[in-house]
Amino acid sequence: MTDAPAAPDAPRASSADLLAADTGMGAVTLRVADLDAMTAYYRDSVTLQVLASEPAAGRVTLGRGATPIVILEHAPELRHAGPREAGLFHTAILFETEADLAAAVYSVASHHPQSFTGSADHLVSKAFYFTDPEGNGIELYWDRARTEWSWTHGQVDMATLALDPNGFLQQNVTEEALAGTALRPASVGHVHLSVGDVDSAQRFYVEQLGFETTTRFGPQALFVSAGGYHHHMAMNTWNSAGAGRRQLALGLGLVRIEVPGGDDLGALGERLGHFGVATRDDGRVLGFDDPWSNRIEVTTRTR
Repeated sequence: MTDAPAAPDAPRASSADLLAADTGMGAVTLRVADLDAMTAYYRDSVTLQVLASEPAAGRVTLGRGATPIVILEHAPELRHAGPREAGLFHTAILFETEADLAAAVYSVASHHPQSFTGSADHLVSKAFYFTDPEGNGIELYWDRARTEWSWTHGQVDMATLALDPNGFLQQNVTEEALAGTALRPASVGHVHLSVGDVDSAQRFYVEQLGFETTTRFGPQALFVSAGGYHHHMAMNTWNSAGAGRRQLALGLGLVRIEVPGGDDLGALGERLGHFGVATRDDGRVLGFDDPWSNRIEVTTRTR
């Protein structure tokens, strides 16, 4: 095991071709059919707080403290996406402590036990999986310290090991958490997408956008990050192999990536322009679509 944030023998691109090391993820926008029910799920079950409600716009922002995590946009006129289409696999919400994670897992299990789909120890993290009332995947997770991660030939070692949810809750749920007084910060740790093929995902997200590959499972899945994190984004073909560009539908509306400053945003715009990627740039937000019409916006960090 090494304690380095990235493997020393990993092939490195020029820093000009990479996203800044402290790049992170911002709030994920979901288009929803039932705004009230979805707001209640993320607020009452997932334990997020309503940070802003805009009835005229049909929009609700939920998060923790000053950090938006999920933005719900009312779009009842849209259809549900098909199960084999590209789009969102899950939004992964990162908690600071195992107690914070346990409190959220306990809450969802208490309010919507049928939405639980599994749990796993991934070596770098402990994770619990759910599906919200409109079929959007959710991962609730906690990271082990980076000094406990292991890297082999430039790839972070991750696995899917058994994690007993009841045992985890028994060990980590606290009275403070059960009383609802421990709403400490949380954030979007990573976003996992369903895509048509992994080679195209690697060309776009690594060679053009500037993430680094942290692990790849052949033609099935790709994990990428900035700054040696285990992954800020992932793409898989488990349900969506061969999928083409998305049509407007319920589900994923927007993925946000946050870079440290304006220079980073400008460099990314130039890099995407070099590769012929069409962008929308108003000086504050750089927008573009990936090969499956997943909408991406990159902004500078404001907190």
